[in-house]
Amino acid sequence: MADNVQFARMNGLGNKILVVDMRGRKDRVTPAAAVALAADPATAFDQIMAIHDPKAEGTDAWIEILNCDGSMAQACGNGTRCVVQALAAETGKKTFTFQTIAGILNAREHEDGTISVDMGKPVFAWDRIPLAEEFADTSRIELQIGPIDNPVLHSPSVMSMGNPHAVFWVDKDPMSFDLDRFGPLLENHPMFPERANITLAQVLSPSSLRTRTWERGAGLTLACGSAACAAAVSAARTGRTGRKVTIDVASAPLPARLTIEWRDDDHVVMTGPAEWEWSGTVDPATGTWQRDEAQPGSAGARAL
Repeated sequence: MADNVQFARMNGLGNKILVVDMRGRKDRVTPAAAVALAADPATAFDQIMAIHDPKAEGTDAWIEILNCDGSMAQACGNGTRCVVQALAAETGKKTFTFQTIAGILNAREHEDGTISVDMGKPVFAWDRIPLAEEFADTSRIELQIGPIDNPVLHSPSVMSMGNPHAVFWVDKDPMSFDLDRFGPLLENHPMFPERANITLAQVLSPSSLRTRTWERGAGLTLACGSAACAAAVSAARTGRTGRKVTIDVASAPLPARLTIEWRDDDHVVMTGPAEWEWSGTVDPATGTWQRDEAQPGSAGARAL
């Protein structure tokens, strides 16, 4: 199995992540491998974060992100925190600069173990999100699901955080909605030519939200970092909260909270934890894998 590479099973607030070390290689994790890994209960994931050699000067790595259906993702904040934790354990570094198809991400591991990721600037222009129809104001667009006179969800705030997001505002616990039924319909709605991440957001206070997300290409997940950023920005943009909020991720194991700050320079910074679970080796072409004998807590177990 000489073609195998190291990988780590990790999570960010329950968001299941596989961090795969592709440095020093020219090949990629294939969609077929992603689908095979997702189908195995032991390696089922929400996103694969494949670490490649840097393409641009001044960056630490090129990160390729795959969903569990084998499709490509532009951004994954929870996965980026996992990459930072893995590389920090390996190198001793605390700050990193990554390049993805969505752009440059800067990240830092703090002394308390939490990790901040600069997710960049939000995009509100309808044709860059993108939407299929022109809207001058994307803080509230005409889109609903359910009866016309009594819709279940309606008037979402839409934007891009490197990937398309629609945030529907709800007055009760997001867990009380049948998102596994509505999610696929909204993700693939004609309004979203590149599909979209669908989030239900409840305002708890002027500085806190509760969210639940149906992820594009992944389905219901325990947490979604870029969706938390989209909800926080949309809440501030519509006057529901201030520019710094705590996100209570409804479906994730408790305590499951992210701090999101939409800074004055327009950058969105997400801070939260990452957790290493176990490591192994995997064939990036087929998804065939085996688990390392090293157990949690043994020397070097958390490094790729």
